Amino acid sequence: MNKIAIITSTRAEYGLLQPVLREFRKHESDDLGVFLVVTGTHLSEAHGFTVKEIEEAGDRIDFKIPVGVGSGSAVDIAKNEADTVVKFTELFEKEKFSTVVVLGDRYEILMVALAAVNTSTPIFHIGGGDTTEGAADECFRHSISKMSYLHFPSNEESRKRIIQLGEAPERVFNVGATGVDNILNYPLVKSDEVLAELGVPVRKYAICTYHPTTIGENDIEAEMAGLISAISEFSDMEFIVTKSNSDLGGAMINDIWEKAASTHPNIHLFASLGMRRYLSLLKNAEFMLGNSSSGIIEAPAMHIPTVNIGDRQRGRLRSESILNCRTSKDDIVLAMRKALSDDMKQTAKEADCPFGDGHAAEGIVEQSLKTLKTGIDLKKTFKDITWKS
Repeated sequence: MNKIAIITSTRAEYGLLQPVLREFRKHESDDLGVFLVVTGTHLSEAHGFTVKEIEEAGDRIDFKIPVGVGSGSAVDIAKNEADTVVKFTELFEKEKFSTVVVLGDRYEILMVALAAVNTSTPIFHIGGGDTTEGAADECFRHSISKMSYLHFPSNEESRKRIIQLGEAPERVFNVGATGVDNILNYPLVKSDEVLAELGVPVRKYAICTYHPTTIGENDIEAEMAGLISAISEFSDMEFIVTKSNSDLGGAMINDIWEKAASTHPNIHLFASLGMRRYLSLLKNAEFMLGNSSSGIIEAPAMHIPTVNIGDRQRGRLRSESILNCRTSKDDIVLAMRKALSDDMKQTAKEADCPFGDGHAAEGIVEQSLKTLKTGIDLKKTFKDITWKS
């Protein structure tokens, strides 16, 4: 019997993995088991205890693995990492999975990948090959790719980067982004209904998520002061904010948001919105604000302008609907005003999304099952590229 483990550690990651999980489970049988493993901030009250969203969506959870999620210092992150690698090595040693499916670039997913290597468990990696020069996720992502056997990047540029890392082209498949699958296939509701459900006034609004920039010296307090001051210039709009992740500095950002929401009536803070509410709101937002990858992939696919702040997403493939700005108040305000302009709205409406056609999950599952059937040899040969001097 083949046993596939799908690992999710955050709210955003689960949303991207859900179409893959459901596509795999269409093939469950006496010969194939598909196991969902929930860990990380999903099991943290401070981060919204988002395991509830998985349960409410009706997706069977097979394992819950609590790990540390503190983000107040580098030592907190190191303790989280150590906890994760030990517990997942124990899980993989016991369960003997045929493969582990992971997505993206989180440090805890890097530790899951390390546990898989410890136990000779093949890794199928979704979302490799991207570049995010302003975050430690950059090196985490490439490290996971080198540990992995199959690769499912979201675009052609990323496919080529994975091959440049020495991975064999016949194991690298440009399937597109599962976030686009969700946009094209997930049942949405009217945004007015969601606003009323959340207690947010029904008028113009933007979606905002801001994460720490985890490479180099960064002044989180100054960055957040600039962002909140910029929001203050738009009193005729509502700003629906989802909390930061558990990266180093995330707790500080969330504390600042809590204080801002208590003094700014148009700032509405949520630990998590859940996929249905999030995508339903994004579809009719004036723009996406912050530095989340959602502004790079989902917002362009919905033809919504993005105001992308700072360096966290620097290096990613971009649509014409994305406005990049620095972290100062004046730069953010200028970008927000441009995002609200008729010209930018038309640009976003006409912009191409370079992340696939909404069938990524099908491609991932088809190739994964084919590979499990034909067999896996973890002794990979490094694919050298011929260079011209």
